[in-house]
Amino acid sequence: MKNTLQLTALALGLVLLGSCAKPLADFNYTAKSDTAPATVSFENTSQKATIYEWDFGDGQKSTEASPQHRYRASGNYTITLRASDGKKESIKEQALKIGTPERCYVILETDFGSMTILLSDATPQHRDNFIKLVEDGFYDDLLFHRVINGFMIQGGDPDSRNASKRKALGSGGPGYQIPAEFVDSLIHVKGALAAARRGGPGNPEKMPSGSQFYIVQGRGVTEDQLNVLEAQKDRRYTPEERQAYLQLGGTPFLDNEYTVFGMVVDGLEVIDKIAATETNGDPPRGQSRPVEPVKMKIRVIQ
Repeated sequence: MKNTLQLTALALGLVLLGSCAKPLADFNYTAKSDTAPATVSFENTSQKATIYEWDFGDGQKSTEASPQHRYRASGNYTITLRASDGKKESIKEQALKIGTPERCYVILETDFGSMTILLSDATPQHRDNFIKLVEDGFYDDLLFHRVINGFMIQGGDPDSRNASKRKALGSGGPGYQIPAEFVDSLIHVKGALAAARRGGPGNPEKMPSGSQFYIVQGRGVTEDQLNVLEAQKDRRYTPEERQAYLQLGGTPFLDNEYTVFGMVVDGLEVIDKIAATETNGDPPRGQSRPVEPVKMKIRVIQ
């Protein structure tokens, strides 16, 4: 009987001990890439917890049990998981390093979200000029001053910084132009980053602005439209280029007319949000400025 009571007391003690045990925070992670931009998946292996608070180390947080997070910039991050049962809490930290990509990316931030843009190595003059302007802070707080839904969103005019609503925009720049860099494989699919320029006979070499750019939204594209453009422009689209236009849409009639020098690789939906904003009228130029200013900040991923 004595032994039975002792065993019963021991079992009861273990139950009580178990009920008082603290939660234990723990997790693992896997990354699709070790260079930015990188998507990291977190596996929550915590015990005795029902509430989770993640801090990804880049200013972003989550309360999902096992979240995914996209790191847009390279750097050393500390991931913190707080696991709680509502009364007691446990904390686990792990270090994460996201390396610098071999190719050049920039992040364009707006109030509508951020876009990650890959700059093309095939257009080195535009790539290097854009990076220089970004690193100099040239684009900070400039506006998307020309927005045409179903076509494109345009910005980069330095006169747009703190511009009044009545100020005419679209003619400003850094005081120089860049030679055109036409590359057949860089086409005007949705998300293409291209250099704006002055049209007409006054610019026969199609030299772009030194700072103004646009990002293609475009519309759906059909096989017949591509066939007509091939005949008109005496060019041939590869099967991969055709598939890109058919899937994403774009503005193929601008190919080899304006220099494409990058591509949005993350955040295509931000283009649609900006393009849907109310503007002060319809085209022509200067009559398609968002009623509420859409400001930008751009930084290089490094």
